Amino acid sequence: MPTPDSHETAPPESLLSPDTLRLALDMPWKARNEIERLLLLPLARIQFALAGVVWGVGWKLYGLPIIQKHRRSTLTFGARLELRSTHRSNPLGPNRPVILSTRRPGASLVIGDDFGMTGGSIVAEEKIVIGNRVTVGANTIIADTDFHPLDALARQHLPLDGAIAPITIEDDVFIGMQSLILKGVMIGAGSIIGAGSVVTRSIPAGVIAAGNPAQVIRALESET
Repeated sequence: MPTPDSHETAPPESLLSPDTLRLALDMPWKARNEIERLLLLPLARIQFALAGVVWGVGWKLYGLPIIQKHRRSTLTFGARLELRSTHRSNPLGPNRPVILSTRRPGASLVIGDDFGMTGGSIVAEEKIVIGNRVTVGANTIIADTDFHPLDALARQHLPLDGAIAPITIEDDVFIGMQSLILKGVMIGAGSIIGAGSVVTRSIPAGVIAAGNPAQVIRALESET
């Protein structure tokens, strides 16, 4: 499914390529995004290397994300990762950089191929697994923890441990902007989560779900 900033041809890999000139003439804002991406590429590689993450095939970062990786946790991405972290990188206007966080020893964030995200956060206290070809809309938050306990007395003492349960997002899921995906849910393959939804319970495969709390609206029609 196309994103608001998608285009027919792949972004250029050189500041002097014909594709860069074409973008500059037709869509100057995209040309600026691509120039900034290429200039930031060395810093992006260093940022991931310092976090102990090997740079992947075909990765494209528009602005630098924020990486908060516990040294004894796991952060893994597949090929063709695309993260948009600047205001100009998407017409929906991310309000801050993408934040990727694994907060405890043994925490795991595993993301498959062709993942795209604009702004927002993914926070893993225990485990978040995201499949292939998943697109996450602007300013969405995915967190497998409540961060804080419900009990008022417990919140007065450290550590502030809220409830934790793993999240699974299967292949080909599209999550609309400004959504909140909470602990313990599974979103089935190919499903669409409407913009502004709060997902508190698992969603089956092949459906459209939306609302607060998110509920299934209807099944997706097969294209075959």
